[in-house]
Amino acid sequence: MCGARFLVAGRVQGVFFRASTRNEALRLGLDGYARNLSDGRVEVVACGTAEALDQLEQWLWQGPPAARVDEVLRREHESSVQKGFAVS
Repeated sequence: MCGARFLVAGRVQGVFFRASTRNEALRLGLDGYARNLSDGRVEVVACGTAEALDQLEQWLWQGPPAARVDEVLRREHESSVQKGFAVS
């Protein structure tokens, strides 16, 4: 198991981005969370297999239909997360 932190920029708040990310993460068997940041980005922290994290990253570049993603930054993430996938 490994973890990653993604920062997603663009039109990603107010377009069901976090809820859609949760659905995709659960489909991929990932644990973690998605939350809005005050600068307009969405932070996604996920833990799971390297393959599932890569698939989530690809999905984050598209997001839900109403989103417009301009940038996805990925960094390794070491701290543990609770089971399941939360939205805050």
